[in-house]
Formats: sequence, structure tokens, C-alpha cells
Amino acid sequence: MELIDQHTKKIMEGCKARAREAGLRFEDESLEYIVTNRDLLELSPKVMIPTLYDYWVHDVEVLREKGKYELYPGNPYETVINTRPAISFYNDNNPDWLNVMIFYHVLGHIDFFQNNLFFRHTWDLDFAGQALSDKRLIAQLRSEKGRWVDYVIEFTRSIDNLVGFHAELSRLHRPEASKTSTPLDFYFDVFLQTHRKVAVTDYIKEIGRYNACMRSYGDLGEQTFFAEIHLKHPEFETLYRKHREQRRPESGDLIQFLSTHSEFLNRAENRWMKTVMEVVRKTSLFFQPQIRTKVMNEGWASYWHETLFFQDERIRGHEVEFARVNAAVTAMPRVGLNPYALGMRLFYAIERMADQGHYSIAYRRLRDARQRQSYDTGQGSGRDFLFQVRENFCDFTFIHTFVDQDFVDQHKLFVAAKRLNQERRVWEYYIKSRSAEDYRQMLEDAIYHPPRITVTADGERDNVLRLAHRFEGKPLVRDFIPGTLMGIEYLWGAPVALETYELVAKSDDSAPLSPAHPFLSGYPGMQRDEDRKAGAEWQKVRYTMKDRKLSREVMAAADAPNAGQSAAP
Repeated sequence: MELIDQHTKKIMEGCKARAREAGLRFEDESLEYIVTNRDLLELSPKVMIPTLYDYWVHDVEVLREKGKYELYPGNPYETVINTRPAISFYNDNNPDWLNVMIFYHVLGHIDFFQNNLFFRHTWDLDFAGQALSDKRLIAQLRSEKGRWVDYVIEFTRSIDNLVGFHAELSRLHRPEASKTSTPLDFYFDVFLQTHRKVAVTDYIKEIGRYNACMRSYGDLGEQTFFAEIHLKHPEFETLYRKHREQRRPESGDLIQFLSTHSEFLNRAENRWMKTVMEVVRKTSLFFQPQIRTKVMNEGWASYWHETLFFQDERIRGHEVEFARVNAAVTAMPRVGLNPYALGMRLFYAIERMADQGHYSIAYRRLRDARQRQSYDTGQGSGRDFLFQVRENFCDFTFIHTFVDQDFVDQHKLFVAAKRLNQERRVWEYYIKSRSAEDYRQMLEDAIYHPPRITVTADGERDNVLRLAHRFEGKPLVRDFIPGTLMGIEYLWGAPVALETYELVAKSDDSAPLSPAHPFLSGYPGMQRDEDRKAGAEWQKVRYTMKDRKLSREVMAAADAPNAGQSAAP
């Protein structure tokens, strides 16, 4: 591995100047390395972070990638990592015109890393340096504790997709504290709605009465407002005091909860395990935004490498070669998902629609198809709107907001399904739907969305850690439940119980359907009626891991749970 030569570095600096003129924003410093095939094979399992801690799974993946490379030789054109400064890796045999394209693509990634708000917690972090420190720490502990370090890493990695990513972002983007008092919040948010269950009209009257008191009595307005409440509802003060004394739910994620509350981990001889767990947790938090913005990130980089490449005079005479390479990267497959292709086309569509004013209220109100097709206000604000999208969206909101019927029709997109041809005894693909809603749902199913599993309110009763899966349309993968609960039991030092929902055949209440079962071939949330007709139903179940033995208890049969419904009572 070595830095690029001065000639190639000059090409990169020229690309930086042109990218900034187009509106991209990124730090001046960057490092570019030439890597060999062996370097790529060894760095890929570590997500191209050379200083990431060593782990036996990485060695297995290196062997697997070497086998794949011998059968299908080929490397990515580039890889860029979100460090300070940004580091990118390249093959050593790229011609200059290809480097121009690749550098624009890399600068698109760097701009995305350094401006998208989902990466906010990484902006002030030297992750490469932190990873090196963590690697040395793990190596030292491994020399002292041996294989137990790898057990703790493995058990923690089994739940590292449950880290509190959004909690971390909310801590950084916390709004200003409310000026209203806590008793006032309790009165309107809890007392009236939960205890009194007042009608909407009475609730609005109370708001009006509060506003009138504040206008009439100024600083004494709130005191005057509550004077009448204490006369009318003498139980208010008792309920409010009880509300304040109630234990607040843990704000941390599962790894943090275990580190804080596990008696086993907090024994003097086991506290080193908490250090290892925190290393795994911090590493997962760093990579969370990259997993959650794959379509946007690759689409943004592809949009800019195509846009800026054609404006660069240094590539004259290489347009045909560029077209061949670019098509291989950004071609839209008929079946499957190419994040480069989908993201790039969405950005082009958003720019065009913003230029024509299609995101205005006037356009939204149009019902005539011909008027919608010819609508154009000539605003020309598409590029500015793109930068706002780049800053504020992740894959889910990006797809959910901008994949509409016009986009699906324009690119002739569809949802494909597979069925068995009984006569010819072959599987065949067919077009199942051309609806934007179905296509959008298919995309949302394909993007990263870890389960939401939390500690219940009575999470430590009888020294049993009770977890609840908050159902969001997809059941848990049953094959992962035994190993994951065994790891949690070890870290907790006592039994663990997990409540969730499973889809089962009505003919056999004790047999959950396999993920490969036809009932689960698509998105469960979309197929509830279909599943019910086919003879399947949802069951609320509890898995308990005790002394490394897993038991399963059926709690109740239920209709398909609503998205966001917790399995806990």
C-alpha cells in the first residue's frame, strides 16, 4: 500500500476544484492510496479500516474472498472511508481518464459523509485513530484473558445492530428545553388524557383557560390556573407525585443496559468485559449511518461522477470508454436492486421535478394527468433542493418520499415474483405489480432495518432479563434467536426472556413457519390478509434462555400486530 504519485494527485486536486465550483463541500485534506489485490482482500472484512480490531471472523472472510477472487477475479474501482482526513483506495492500473471519473465519485462520497446529518456523530471523530487504540487494547486483553475476549466480542456483536443510533443523533440535535413547567406537561399530557379521559372539546377549553390566565395574570398566571385544578381535582397532586417517583425507562440501548445493570459484568474480575463491549458498540455506531444511507450515498456519488465527468475537458476522446464503464456501474436491473442506479435516477428525477416546481402545493392539487405532465414553473431550483435532500434524508425517508408512480412509470419499474411452473417443472419470474406503492414497499423491505428490542418495565424482576420485540412488520429470524439469547444470558449472568410475534400454521400451533415458507416469501405486513386466508395466524410467544437451554412458550394467538406494537403487555 502506497500513496498515489504526484501526477495522479494533481488530477485529484483538479477534480476537487471543479467539484467545489459545482457546490460540493468537503475538507481540503484527503489521502489516496494505491492498493494491491491482496490489500483489498485483507481490508474488505474490516470495512477498509486498516486499524480495526482483529477478530477471527475477519480471517474466515479473507479466505472466502480469496476463493471467490480465484473464480471471479475483479476488484472495485475505489473504496473510500469516512475518516479525518478522508482516505480512499484505488487500483494501480487505472488510466487518467478513469481516475477522473473515480475521483469525482469519491468526492461525492466525501461530500455526503461530511454533510449528511445522519453522520453528525462522526464529524468530530478520528475513527482511524480510535480504532487503532481499540485494536491495541483488544490485543492486550487477549494476551491476558485469552479466548474469553473473543467470546465477549462475539456475544456483543450478535446485538450490535440494536445500538441506540437515533438516541445518539438526538443527543447531538437536542432542541432547546421547553419553557413550560413539568406539572403543566403532566396535566395536559397525562392527567387529562389518561386519568380523566376528557373529550377533545373539554381539552381545548382547558388550553383556552390556561392562555386566558397567562394573559390576565402574567407571572402568576400558571399559579392561578392550578389553583382551580387543585379545588376541582384534589387527586391531581397525589398522581403527579406518584408520576415523578416512577422509575424512568432506560435511555440507553441493550449493550449499555447490560454494562450498567449486569451484576456479572460489574464484578471486579469481569469489568474488563465492559471495555470490550464498548469497543464493539462504538464501532457499530460509527458504521450505522453508512448502512442506513447506502442507496442515497451511492446514488449521490454516481450522480456527481456522471455530471462532472461530462463537464471536464480532460476526458475528451474517452466518452465511449466512459459510457461502457458507467453503464456497468449504473445499469438498472430488471430484477433486484442496484443502489448506484436507483439512487442516481432518483436524484435526477428530484432535480427535474424541483426545477419544474413539482413539489409545490399547486402541482399537488392537480388531478388532470395532462396538466401534471406539462406543468413547469421554470423555478430552476433543482440543484439547491438536491443539497437539502442530501443533508436531511436517509434511505428510508428518501425512498418513501420520492419513489412515486411517476418515477415508476418513467423507468418502467415493477415488482417481480417467482412461481413454479408445474407443467415445465421450472421456476419462472413474472411481473407481480407495477404499482408505486408495491415497488416502494419492496425497496423498503430490502434496505437495512434492524429489529427494535427493548428491556420491559419489569425487565429485572426475579433476576430474569425481560426483553420485548416491538413489532414493525417483520418477524425475527428464528435461526438467530438461540445463539443471540445465549450470548445475552452470558453477559447478563442470569436467565433471559424474549417476547415476540411469529407466524404459524393454524393446523399446528407449535410450529412456526420457516423464513423460507411461502407465507413469509414477502413482507409480512403486506400479506396479512393473504396469510390468514392461506391458513396462517400470528402468535405471541416467549423464548426463555436458562442455563444455555432454550424454551418456547405460546402466550396467545393474535391478529397480525400493528407496526410499532410491542410484544410486551
